[in-house]
Parts: sequence; structure tokens; C-alpha cells
Amino acid sequence: METGSDDVVRFRERLGLPGIIDVHTHFMPEQVLRKVWAYFDAAGPLTGLEWPITYRYEEERRLDLLRAFGVVRFTAMLYPHKPGMARWLNGWAADFAGRTPDCLHTATLFPEEGVEVYVKEAVEAGARVFKSHLQVGAYDANDPLLDPVWGLLAEAGIPVVMHCGSGPAPGRFTGPEPIGRLLARHPRLRLIVAHMGMPEYAEFLALAEAYPEVRLDTTMAFTDFSERLSPFPAAERGRLADLGDRILLGTDFPNIPYPYVHQLEALERLGLGDAWLRAVCHGNAAALFELPEG
Repeated sequence: METGSDDVVRFRERLGLPGIIDVHTHFMPEQVLRKVWAYFDAAGPLTGLEWPITYRYEEERRLDLLRAFGVVRFTAMLYPHKPGMARWLNGWAADFAGRTPDCLHTATLFPEEGVEVYVKEAVEAGARVFKSHLQVGAYDANDPLLDPVWGLLAEAGIPVVMHCGSGPAPGRFTGPEPIGRLLARHPRLRLIVAHMGMPEYAEFLALAEAYPEVRLDTTMAFTDFSERLSPFPAAERGRLADLGDRILLGTDFPNIPYPYVHQLEALERLGLGDAWLRAVCHGNAAALFELPEG
């Protein structure tokens, strides 16, 4: 099948999963998504390599595909690259969540005047997860404007998926050191490190070991595509097993240069066992977001 849905279903059924929970999927206003795709098509400076978009479809077909895969919950990861954009994106995301009940209501932020106000509004409107992209946004997670926001989200127990690793290209504010400073001030922040912290895998795993509320998502990690660029160190594989309750499936759908099932196969070939896979692909996220297990 062109979309690979049969392969995903077979993977899910073999593991006996009630469904897949993907914490890192992208839905955003169509005009914004088209610009993102154009950036990948042009091999922009943050990628610098050929990056075909496998699931370049209209929104409704992309939703149908996730459901055909058996994805029962997913997110609408979206992010601003300049001031004055986040509140508008949050309005779109609230509407999207309202018409898409299997999407976890997603919101975003940017260090700017008024950020605490619109983040609080998003929380009160039912946001379940936030997205922070330090690389695209080119901002410091330790910006004083964000400090009350991190406190608010930590208090509310709302996870933040943060692109803070230095892959595919380092940013001014990426890397484990600034995140370590952030967590020292907000140790209860439910931070989900996107892409397993690629390429600083070991350092972000160490932060997860130090802070019980830190998690990592698998987005693009362990795939053939990423292993060519930033291979996961074989010596760190044991830590993946030890932190098995705090690793969550993420894929970057639809903006991936390979079929969806390849992310799942890449996790399976780590050889960490079916119980680990079931936790990563469903159980861990179900517990974090207090979703039904069945």
C-alpha cells in the first residue's frame, strides 16, 4: 500500500496495542504548512540536505491516514518564528482541537510581552501540550519573559515538547546546557525533549535521569535517515531501557522523508523488547495525558 498503513496496522496488532499515541505530529494553518514544506524542498539552512515530504496531502487526508494507522491520539505541533505569531497560532490550534477530538489540544509560545497572558488563556481553554522550538524561534528558554510561563505550566502539569537539541544544525540557544539551567529553576516542568535531544543524546538522557519529569520523544531518532547524520551511540542503549517509562513515540508526521512504519521498525530493531515498545508507543503517553488504556 502506498501509504504503508497496512504495515503499521500489522505492527500494532502484533504488539496487541489498543492504538498508537504519537506526541509529535504537525498540523498548522495551511499557509504556514506550505511555507514549512517549501523550506524543506529548498534544503533550507537548518537541514541542508534533500528532504522529501512523504505525506504531502491535504489536511483531511492526513487525518484519515493517522486514523488508518491506528493512531488514537496525536498533537498539532506548531511554532512561531517571530513575535506576534503565537497567539494567532493558538487560536487556530484551539479551533482544530475542537473539530478534531483525537488531537491533543496543542499550543505554543514565544518570549514576548504578553506571553504569560496568552499562555494562561490557552491553558484555561483546555490546552494539553505546548510546543517550544528553540531552533526555529531562535530564543533562549531562559529568557526572563518565559520564566513565569514555565512556572505556570509546571504548576498545571502540562507537558512541553521542546526542540532543544542541536540537530539537524545547531542553533544559538540549543544544547543541553541551557536546558539544565532551566530545569534547575523549574524541576517539576514536564519537559519532553524532541528528537531524543539529537545529536546530544547522552547529555539529554542524563537530564532525564536527574529530573523525574523530563521525558524524550523518539521523533526521527534511530531511523536510517538520522543514523546516517547523527547515529545514536550503541553504548547508551541500556539507558533507553532504564528510562523506558519516560520515552514517548514521536514521528514528525507528515514532514518525514520515509514511510511512517519506518519509525516503528527503527524502534523495534533496538531489541529492547515488546513491553518496552508497548510503553513507548502507547502506555507512557496514555499515563502522562491520563488517557484510557483500552
